[in-house]
Amino acid sequence: MSKNIYVGNLPWSVTEEEIRNAFAAYGEVTSVKLIEDRETGRPRGFGFVEMEDQGALEAIEALDGTDFGGRNIKVNEAKPRVERPSW
Repeated sequence: MSKNIYVGNLPWSVTEEEIRNAFAAYGEVTSVKLIEDRETGRPRGFGFVEMEDQGALEAIEALDGTDFGGRNIKVNEAKPRVERPSW
């Protein structure tokens, strides 16, 4: 099984490769997705990392609150996306 991990408070200059390298120290990273603003295409400062269960738990434990590019990142298990009403 794999877990989806939320990574927040990222510096806007961060690349998917830098995130992958940071998380790879704890296990195999399946995917990295940095979220961009739909209209401007600029980074929004958060993303998601998918990796195998045990490594994901270790990465969350080790990386949450650590300094990444000058910012203390927030790392936790991603919660399923809730559909917002479109009114």
